[in-house]
Amino acid sequence: MDPILLEVYKHRFAGVAEEMGAVLQRTASSPNIKERRDYSCAVFDREGRVVAQGDHLPVHLGSMPLSVAAALADGHLEPGEVVLLNDPFAGGTHLPDLTMVAPVYAERRPLFYVASRAHHADVGGMAPGSMALAVDIYQEGLRIPPVRLRRKGEQEPDPDLTALIMANVRTPGEREGDLRAQMASLDVGARRLLELMDERGLEEPVAYADHLIGYAERMTRALIGELPDGMYTFEDRLDNDGLSEEPIPIRVNITIDGEEATVDFSESATQCTGPVNAVYAITLSATVYAFRCLLDPAVPPNHGSFAPIRLIAPEGTVVNARHPAAVAAGNVETSQRLVDVILGALAGAVPDRVPAASQGTMNNLTIGGIDPRTGESFAYYETTGGGMGGRPGSRGPAAVHCHMTNTRNTPIEALEHAYPFRVTGYRIRSGSGGAGLHPGGDGIHREIVLGAPATVSLLSERRTIGPWGLEGGAAGEQGRNTRLDADGKESPLPGKGTWQMERGEGIRLETPGGGGWGALPREGTKEAEDEV
Repeated sequence: MDPILLEVYKHRFAGVAEEMGAVLQRTASSPNIKERRDYSCAVFDREGRVVAQGDHLPVHLGSMPLSVAAALADGHLEPGEVVLLNDPFAGGTHLPDLTMVAPVYAERRPLFYVASRAHHADVGGMAPGSMALAVDIYQEGLRIPPVRLRRKGEQEPDPDLTALIMANVRTPGEREGDLRAQMASLDVGARRLLELMDERGLEEPVAYADHLIGYAERMTRALIGELPDGMYTFEDRLDNDGLSEEPIPIRVNITIDGEEATVDFSESATQCTGPVNAVYAITLSATVYAFRCLLDPAVPPNHGSFAPIRLIAPEGTVVNARHPAAVAAGNVETSQRLVDVILGALAGAVPDRVPAASQGTMNNLTIGGIDPRTGESFAYYETTGGGMGGRPGSRGPAAVHCHMTNTRNTPIEALEHAYPFRVTGYRIRSGSGGAGLHPGGDGIHREIVLGAPATVSLLSERRTIGPWGLEGGAAGEQGRNTRLDADGKESPLPGKGTWQMERGEGIRLETPGGGGWGALPREGTKEAEDEV
């Protein structure tokens, strides 16, 4: 193995995934993908192991290998075929995340695979946006097992399957446009890999894909080997499942033994009635991400990062729910809490390398109805940033997407153009970050007023207890949701729910601040004078 060539291939493979993402973003129809960039793309080797990922969403990328495995388990993929799936109990995460997988053939054999995942703003279900307060998977939308969207020798998606999907969503034109954008991203990824193999031959790219996986595994093992052996425990909780007021504990025991780690969630709560249940793919994704936070960013994010980590997530718990559990919020909310508890446990091993808790929620807002400007259905979905936790050496950034999400905000101009809304408030929520030697970042204050009657759904967390601080830092302020009546009256909303609202009504989100890191120096001490 040539180390210089290894670095070249790291960037070549990552460049393929990045270009796939650029094509998907530029050709998509929905603001959620085009503006917010709620998508991820990756390259896999001939065994279905992830080789390279774009700089996209952690919650997608750590779980996508299970989608690829599900696509390959369904049978041999022929040249040109594309498999589509979103089933959370067959490699998916939650129903709005539609994943496509395609083989890359050379000399009549698949040497690589490419995959893209995008969050579609509506996939049917009981409420627009497919992110409502559901009690089972059937209420959340159209569930798609691994099926062939495009078959060998065809250039177009299967018309019967496409018709079936479009008949079950509220915004079929937008959905078809986004699906075609995903297919285009796969075609570009396959073309770039074929060009690479034409340039370098078949054996070298295949060999260096394997070398990159081995390199990432060695670096991950070295990181774990630096941690003190022992068991590290941490417990946090979700506010509730939206159907009761009972908090939902998530507890982890991390055992460090040499160069391997066992992450055990056996003492976590059983699965819930509401939609906060996570499937195994989500728990795996959060686990790998949390350990990667301690790695050098130069280490490639690939299958090698998984190898030294053993995950225990018993079936039937909130971290590995059984069918037919509702799981929409497991992907977006429980994933954040999983990261919180893993980092909280790792702080016991390396307190000087772990930040305080970030906002711990994605503040999911969906709005849908009939647009009076067109007479057609619309479905809006967005997550809202908040405060990142303070960290050793620096304060936490304010008003950012944290941990498992890496999306952008929808620009106000794009949002008001696409939907019958007005954004009447958008600013930093000053003072919401936790105090400390290194304070937590502040959250966001955001208000949207409706220009038409609509169904509004919220899935949010950290509304009862703010994100925790570390090393003596204070907790960040918890979030708040408020209904704004047309006559100016305000009323509090719970963290999760679905409501009918009229034209002129609106909603305000005040997102959590991050926890502070380190105790504030006592007045009169040299440390306090230095801080001033």
